[in-house]
Parts: sequence; C-alpha cells; structure tokens
Amino acid sequence: MGKTFHVNGVCVSALHYMVDLSDRLDAIKAMIDAGQYFTINKARQYGKTTTLQALSGYLQNTYIVVALDFQRMSSSDFAAESAFVNGLAREILKKVRRMENVPDNVKAELVKLSRNTNHDVRLADLFDCFNDWCAQSERPVVLLIDEVDTAANNQVFLDFLAQLRACYLDRVETPTFQSVILASVYDIRNIKRKIHEDEAYKQNSPWNIAAKYRVDMSFSVEEIAKMLRQYEADHKTGMDMQEISQLIYDYSSGYPYLVSALCKCIDEEIVEMDGFADRTSAWTKTGVLEAVKKLLSEKNPLFESLIGKLNDYPEMKDMIYVLLFQGQVIAYNADEQATDMLLMFGFVKVEHETVQIANRIFETRLYNYFLTLPEVQNGDMYRLASRNKNQFTQNGKLDMERVLAKFVKHFDDVYGDQNEKFLEEDGRRFFMLYLKLIINGTGSYYVESRTRNQERTDLIVDYHGEQFIIEMKVWRGNTYNERGEVQLMGYLEHYHLEKGYMLSFNFNKTKEIGMKKIKVGDKLLVEAVV
Repeated sequence: MGKTFHVNGVCVSALHYMVDLSDRLDAIKAMIDAGQYFTINKARQYGKTTTLQALSGYLQNTYIVVALDFQRMSSSDFAAESAFVNGLAREILKKVRRMENVPDNVKAELVKLSRNTNHDVRLADLFDCFNDWCAQSERPVVLLIDEVDTAANNQVFLDFLAQLRACYLDRVETPTFQSVILASVYDIRNIKRKIHEDEAYKQNSPWNIAAKYRVDMSFSVEEIAKMLRQYEADHKTGMDMQEISQLIYDYSSGYPYLVSALCKCIDEEIVEMDGFADRTSAWTKTGVLEAVKKLLSEKNPLFESLIGKLNDYPEMKDMIYVLLFQGQVIAYNADEQATDMLLMFGFVKVEHETVQIANRIFETRLYNYFLTLPEVQNGDMYRLASRNKNQFTQNGKLDMERVLAKFVKHFDDVYGDQNEKFLEEDGRRFFMLYLKLIINGTGSYYVESRTRNQERTDLIVDYHGEQFIIEMKVWRGNTYNERGEVQLMGYLEHYHLEKGYMLSFNFNKTKEIGMKKIKVGDKLLVEAVV
C-alpha cells in the first residue's frame, strides 16, 4: 500500500506524505546541546507529537532519550505525591527496561519506586534516582514529556516542575538532565492560573528557567511543495506544484493539520466528485477551492476545540468579534490576557505588531460561526436573504450585481432609519450574512486581511470557479472614495479581473441610495450605496 496524507495522530515518513522536519530538528537539537530546558507550546494538531517522536529518533546517537506521554498516566496517578512517583517511575521503566546503556542499579531503583505503595515515597526519592542516573550515564540524558496539559489541574505536577527547576539551578554541583522538553497547548503560567485564584500566585511559575522556543513549526510554501513532489513522483498528476503549494498556504498559513487535511481531501474525496475525472483535474486551483469548501463544512476535533474555547472564554470571543466585524486594529500587547490566550489556542498570529486571525480557513469558520448564531438567524435580514435564493444565479453563475441591488433595498427597508454607529459596526456583518446564505453550499468567501480596518474591508468570493472582489467601506467623502477605487483597481489587476464591486455605507443625509457603474480605465466598478 502506498503513502497517504495523514491527519489523525502521528505522521510517519515511511507511511505518510509529510514535510521534511530536518531543519526543525537541527534547531531543537541546538537548544538541547546548549543545555536548555523549554516548552513547545502550540495549538491543537500543530505537529507537536510528530515532532517529538521524530526528535527522539534524531537524538538517539548523541543522547539517552526518555520520551514520555502524560496521557498514559491516569487521573489517580496525579492524586497524591506518592501515586505520581509510582506512575512516573512505571512509565520511565517501560521506556528504559530494554536499554543496554541504562545502569542496572537505576533500573532496579525505578522498579522499586514503581512498586512502592507506601505513602511516604516522595518526589525527592525519584529525583535522587534521576541524579544517580545522570551521574553514571555515558551519554547525557534528555527528558521529553508530551501532553503535559493532562496534568494541568494537579498540584503534584507543579511540585514536579519545581523539582526540575531546582535541579536545573544546581546542575553545576549535581548531575541532572541535559535538557527537559515539555509539549502542551497551555504554557506553564496558564497551568498555574487554572489552579489558583490568588492574583499574586497566578503570575508565579516553577518553570521560569525555560528558554524561549523560537522554532517555527508552520509549513512554508517551499516545504509544502517538497511534500507534493513526493506525491507527484508516485502519482504523476502533472499539477503545477508551485501554484498548488501557494494556494494551500494562502488558505492555511502553513497550519500543519490544515495543510494535510486539504491534501488528503483532494487526494481521497475531490478526485471522486462529479466534475473531477481523475487526480490531474483534482490537483488544480478548482480542486483546492473545493477542498477548502468541504473542510469548512465538516465537523472535526480542531474546529470543535476552537469553538469550544470561544464559549469557555467570553473575553476571547469578544476580541474575535471586534477583529472580524468592526475592523479594529488591535496592537499586540504581551501582557494582555485575552490576546495571550488567543495566541496560545491558535486563533490569531502577530504580524507587524498587530493581532490578526491565524489563517483564512479559521477566519471563514469563525465568520460562519458568528453569522449563524440563533440571534442572527432570527433576524429580518436572514429571512430576506433566505427567500428565493435561486434568483441570484443563472446557468450556474452568480449575478453579483443583483445580489448588491437586492441587499441595498432590503437593508434600507429594515435598517434605513438606524444611526451611524449601527451602520458602521453592523452593516458589513449583515452583508456577509446576506451573501453567505446565497452562496452557501456552492461558493466560499474570505476577507483579504491586508485591507481589514474600520473603514475598509475587501471580500473575495469564489463561486463555481469565478471570483468576485467586493470592497465594503464606510463613506468618508469623495477623496477617500476615489482612493478606494484606485486600491480596488490594484486588486482587480492582481486577480486578473475586469470587474469589481464596492459596497459603501454612507451616513450623509443627502446620500443617494442605489447602484451606479464607474468606468476606470479598462475596468468596470459597480458601486452600491446604502
């Protein structure tokens, strides 16, 4: 059986198409060589476990590697200090029992600690064993622990971290681990925050000796292309690998799960759909966009986790709403808790010192979430957009002019007497709701992040292989409007389109509501004013 794209668990190079991790492993090894202790904090399904398993094999000729997974320990193992010592010794023993380069007396001590059911066994006993081991070992010992989130609500784990910290600080006098690497979503400060409510205590961490982890684990366009070359060597589709790699990156921003999920969808699902005769037709721009649409419509653990976190943390939900619909530029503040948590869970990224949604797929999924909340679906615009959706398409093509014309009429009928603040904050949201209901199931959309601000947002719509660019903006006078037209012209050139659309929210008392067409050079701009 040949290789496949894999999204459920650890990727193995012999079985799966995957990105070459060599550069990442080199960078991590450099940190280990320097004796650094650190945490790999990344969002769900970001390749942490795959990286750790690859790292374990990569280091085996230089170090003694003990790779653990806290998911293998039960909740009872964290109930008390003695139980934790028993459980951790048991898990380490499983890893080293057959290792010839681990001293016999160390193995014997681990057996004793794993079986000692007396309540007087302590973490200090386990760390005495670690120190003896590191002193006797022919090679330095490296400890890797995956899924430390499992221990997040347990004080005994924090005590374990404190012991690791003490050994690190005393390592000149007492032999200890060369390096300790913890992998999790939550960073240690947030683990601390979940246990204690006291404000002073929340900011203290037993892991303040950790070095900053700077290794980029997202996939670049070039890395995606290299992975696709492996696939192309096997299947010979004739795809334009640079174009497809760029397109996959444009939608995923290199988020590992999303990259693999799109590739897997194209390879296994798109190729079987009507309109795609074979792999050659599936590995095209049309195939990628179809995979994006399918991914956005499915339930999977990653999306469920993201939406669950929004419901768990209202402050994050509020900030996401502001980013999406109000167009506010949010400057990055490392001390702001909501931003810190959004970064930790993978919702956002920081570019040019501002907070931005992490990728187009997350962004569209979040738009869809906010646009389908019960309070939105019960509104008048939802009902109006739901009626006679077929009137906006003809022969499989979307009539965007008609969409805008109907929106202007319906919006004015329902909200024409609202104040400026309402129009500015909610106008764009209502148009996206209106459009979503019309194209849902056939087309998709995303916001061009470079243009999202309080005054202007460019919406890119894909429908049956045809693209539309709609600039949604707040009217700020003729000069500003003309500047917007020039900017839209630039986007039309970039996307090789002859026709663009503008939706202006005008607050002038003398405004003329309706549609007009403007010829600018060889481009046609259709402007709708509400």
